[in-house]
Order: sequence, then C-alpha cells, then structure tokens
Amino acid sequence: MTKDQKVVAIQEIKDLLQDAKVVYVADLQGLNAAKSSDFRRQAFKQNIKVKVVKNTLLQKAMEQIEGVDYAEMFETFKGNSALMIADTANAPAKLIKEFRKKEEKPALKSAFVQETFYVGDENLDALVSIKSREEMIGEIIGLLQSPIQRVVSALQNKSEAVEASTEEVAAPAVEETPAEAAPEAPTAESTEETPSAE
Repeated sequence: MTKDQKVVAIQEIKDLLQDAKVVYVADLQGLNAAKSSDFRRQAFKQNIKVKVVKNTLLQKAMEQIEGVDYAEMFETFKGNSALMIADTANAPAKLIKEFRKKEEKPALKSAFVQETFYVGDENLDALVSIKSREEMIGEIIGLLQSPIQRVVSALQNKSEAVEASTEEVAAPAVEETPAEAAPEAPTAESTEETPSAE
C-alpha cells in the first residue's frame, strides 16, 4: 500500500468514526468468503456498517478523531479486525451473538458504546443487554402511560357500569308495558261480546 493509499484509507475510517456513537471492533478471521458475506449482509439489513481494516490504519484514524480518546481499544488491534459502526448500542453485539450460534467467530475485540469502553469478548453479553435509546424511551413512555391507562380504564369501567344499571332500570319498564296492555285486551273482547249477546 502506497503512502497516498494509506492516507485515503485513514480518511475513509475517519469518515466512518466521525459522528459514531457505537463503535465495535471484531475479529472475523476464520470465516470463509460465503460466511463473511453472509455476516455483512445481515449487518447491512440491521443498518450496521462493517469494514475490514488494517490495525495500524484504524489506530491512526482513531488518534485523529477529536472528542474521543480510543486509546483503551488499541491493545486489541491484533490480527484480523473489522470495524462495525451502528446507531443502536446493542445491535452489533446481538448480530455477533446470533452469528456465533453456528460459528466460532466473529469475536468481539473491543467496543465504545454510550461513552464507555468494553475490552474483550467476555463483554459481549453485557453489550447485548444494553438497551438502545429507543428502547429506553419506549419504557419511559410505557411507565408514564401506565397511570393514565389506569384512570382511562377506571373511567371506562365506571361508564360501562352506569350504562348497565341504566339498562337494568329500563328493562322492568319495558316488561310493565305489556302488563298494562293485557287488561285492555279483555275490554276489547267484552265490547265484541256485547253485540253478540243482543
């Protein structure tokens, strides 16, 4: 790789990292071409960018990013490295874990998620269990809605109870009407009988 090519490669990595909030570095070594492309395809479906990078270029790119000191991750940059960038904190961890049901790799080298560093594959389960911003907002909304839903439910139950008691009051009135009509029927018969008596 020429010096110019290295400069271009570092710039490409920097562009990926520039506004990234979720950064994973994984080891894909051992995956054949078909499995590797399958992993990339699944990552693409989940809006995760995957780029196989040279460790030295990745480190140089990270050193040039302002606002985040990625130094804690550098010790893991050995062998094959794939950079994974996502919007959802636990998406890459879930993808790695799901893929590992059938394969030994990918392995997690390190990650930078929610301003915290995770170094080593043993952190994979912790990363999987991290709730995304959307999930946390959903839970908060659920908690806030819960008391409101109880009030609405109570009001609905009360209105249903009022309707039911209104129907019960209306029901006897309907039954009384035929009872009142019953005495009138014999009266009509008696008027008919009167002319026949003559």
